[in-house]
Amino acid sequence: MYVYADNAATTAVSKTALDAMMPCLTECYGNPSSLYAIGQRAAEKLAEARSVFAQYLHAQTGEITFTSGGSEADNQAILSAGMIGAKEGKKHIISTKFEHHAVLHTLRRMERLGFEVTLLDIPENGVVTAEQVRRAIRPDTCLVSVMFANNEIGTVQPIAEIGAVCAQAGVLFHTDAVQAAGHLPIDVQAMHIDLLSLSAHKFHGPKGVGVLYARKGIALTNVIEGGAQERGKRAGTENMPGICGAAAAFREACLHMDENAAHLIPLRDKLLTELSKIPHSIINGDRVKRLPGNVNLCFEGVEGESMLLLLDEKGISASSGSACTSGSLDPSHVLLALGRPHEVAHGSLRLTLCETNTAEEADYILSVLPGIVDYLRDMSPVWDELEHGQRKHQI
Repeated sequence: MYVYADNAATTAVSKTALDAMMPCLTECYGNPSSLYAIGQRAAEKLAEARSVFAQYLHAQTGEITFTSGGSEADNQAILSAGMIGAKEGKKHIISTKFEHHAVLHTLRRMERLGFEVTLLDIPENGVVTAEQVRRAIRPDTCLVSVMFANNEIGTVQPIAEIGAVCAQAGVLFHTDAVQAAGHLPIDVQAMHIDLLSLSAHKFHGPKGVGVLYARKGIALTNVIEGGAQERGKRAGTENMPGICGAAAAFREACLHMDENAAHLIPLRDKLLTELSKIPHSIINGDRVKRLPGNVNLCFEGVEGESMLLLLDEKGISASSGSACTSGSLDPSHVLLALGRPHEVAHGSLRLTLCETNTAEEADYILSVLPGIVDYLRDMSPVWDELEHGQRKHQI
């Protein structure tokens, strides 16, 4: 049996998305900035795609900008909010310690530009509170950026509450919704969201397409200069096949969101319950306030990379954290922010399911993984020391 359980890294392009993409490659291939008929047909498709994202985000079409992905959207959102704040003499930004690196690395850039950044601590359950944000806001705060759902441990943040705090304080609020879009309801108006980033390949759209929502009146700072595409805010001929596929995938994901969640949550909870029975294991993040398909645990005395390789031999594709940092030997910054010791964080496993995963696949994971953990522990000198009392168990 083959089980793909790394949907937080990327998803398979759906037939719906692929069907929407093909006409843009074979028939309606014109440049949407062109005045002749085939270009105008492409322009119509571009407008239709923009309206889809606006509809399901509860935004206006003019507030939607297409980008190359979530990382670019994060960069542009933070840079834009910073430049707006700087004009008003406000150069303080609030975020959290477990954001995606697209946010954290952009914040480092902002520090080099003279901004001060406050990164909020992460409670043990992986859910930041609105009160933490309220206490951190200062008169010179220009932006709060808190992810909608964490990309590793799947915890869902109280976005509406945080947005209300920011609105009351007159501070712009950005959320990286890359993991949430298509999986959780998003209403930028009701949630007081000023800037939002998402990426198509997390909900069965193609790679290389993202969306930046920016509330009307927010002046975006260009990251890419050139032509007048995207109302002059993102130069470069639009990726029409990708954008149309992304819109089709997003519509489908939003229409089937409730039934997908109803299918996934029992699978998620079964995996969390059964895997947490493995001795000296711990669930990372709140068991309830998490994405429907996210399972994340640490197993003491196990190296995550070895676990992934053995799972792969059994036909199970999983990860130990963000795919964007898979080449790093350092433990996950997300797990360290939760307070996991380095040696425990090294033994993490992330399983992320989508609606095509089955109960049989979950059972197969449960039949394979405990044996892999035992095998790795049996050959680990660290585990031997833990079991013989030469080291103290951390879990």
